[in-house]
Amino acid sequence: MTHKRLEPETLKAVADRFKVLAEPARLTVLNALRARPLSVSDLIDETGLNQANLSKHLQLLYAYGFVSRQRHGSYVHYSLADRSVFELCDIMCGQLKRHVAVRGHVSMR
Repeated sequence: MTHKRLEPETLKAVADRFKVLAEPARLTVLNALRARPLSVSDLIDETGLNQANLSKHLQLLYAYGFVSRQRHGSYVHYSLADRSVFELCDIMCGQLKRHVAVRGHVSMR
């Protein structure tokens, strides 16, 4: 299979999306939403994040299209906009397991 080279602006857009996913708190939010849509209050309970911090992460996840939101009365419920983000996580988890098997540890920065 032949792959064409990606244009610089495409590489930048991909890198920006990976930066959004590079924050453990945002991955925690996505993981909490894996089972079902949740309100902000539910997400606070599920993630342990405070409201201000959670709101900041939700805003960024929404801006980049990782989550969608829907108003239900006075509550806003968030859900995954695209479940394929977990395919990326599965790929990375597999890569991490292989790395640990070969190196015997997880490398830290």
